[in-house]
Amino acid sequence: MLNRMAMWVATVVTCAKRNVTTRDELGASLVEYALLLALIAVVAVGALVLLGGSVSNTLNQVGHTIDQYNTTTT
Repeated sequence: MLNRMAMWVATVVTCAKRNVTTRDELGASLVEYALLLALIAVVAVGALVLLGGSVSNTLNQVGHTIDQYNTTTT
């Protein structure tokens, strides 16, 4: 699933680059910035959904280790 998402992002970026380079306009419009922001948000949410459990488990283990260290040193 992550591979398909990466391919989709690459396709969107390639199409956006092609569209920007063929126009005579200078700079990006507000709409293009909004689309980029939306794309980044979709990728961030997707990564959070896919990696959320793993990150949560790792942070819980780190917290547990810190608690054990504090308990043994006090």
